[in-house]
Amino acid sequence: MKFIEFGIGNRWLIRTETELSDGTEFEERGITGPVIFQSVYIRIWIGKTVWIADWKEGLKRSTKQRRAFKLIIGVVSR
Repeated sequence: MKFIEFGIGNRWLIRTETELSDGTEFEERGITGPVIFQSVYIRIWIGKTVWIADWKEGLKRSTKQRRAFKLIIGVVSR
């Protein structure tokens, strides 16, 4: 699964994070293809709280160990 993200808070303004079937993940600068659209999401991370509004999965809230600020718009791809 791929997550193509645009916004502030990540290492790059535009990045692609790829999750492999064995659970490992890696990120690359820019958009890497092919892009097979599945969903769109907005992620807001303030302090240790993360809010995600996903087109398919709805609204989710989670807590992280570290503090950060991120404002991200993303596309989920296969």
